Amino acid sequence: MDGAIAFFAEVGLGGQTRELAQRLGVTQPLIYRYFPTKQDLIDRVYEEVFVGRWRPEWTDLISDQSRDLRDRLIDFYRIYARDVLTYEWIRIYMFAGLAGEDINRRYIGLLEDQLLVPIVTEVRKAAGAPGLDEVPVSTLEIEATWHIHAAVFYYFVRKHIYQAKTEADLDAFIIDAVDRTLDGALAVTRRDVLPR
Repeated sequence: MDGAIAFFAEVGLGGQTRELAQRLGVTQPLIYRYFPTKQDLIDRVYEEVFVGRWRPEWTDLISDQSRDLRDRLIDFYRIYARDVLTYEWIRIYMFAGLAGEDINRRYIGLLEDQLLVPIVTEVRKAAGAPGLDEVPVSTLEIEATWHIHAAVFYYFVRKHIYQAKTEADLDAFIIDAVDRTLDGALAVTRRDVLPR
């Protein structure tokens, strides 16, 4: 799997299993012995790279009201950046999107359920706004929650796809991204969700 992940990160999901086998020093039939189709191999890469790196305790971290929401978000994105947003992850994610694979849609669904809706819930609590049981989550709230995530994600796109210069102090970048986005999210939530 490590070899397949490195291969697809380098050449994209359109890479041929014949070339993968050559790089791994095995035969192509051996790959098909374990993965009957290339799609089975891609599905396994998805499980390893995307689902396998997601930690259910991160949702608990976001929901831990014994700590300030800002601190929870900063801690989450520090861990997420280190454990998930690697060279391989970013490149496979981008290649999958360009190839029309459903990897991206599946991962976005996971993020919305396990991260974005919990963040919306916590932003509402911090803003003193009604909970999701009183006022359903809006698409605009989900979009606003994407702002923090997108900022951190795009930092690694610039780093691993474009090889562009990025802020050397990742912690400072994460703190700044959380502060700028959270302050705006709280203000807009108070304006739009609180009863008038």
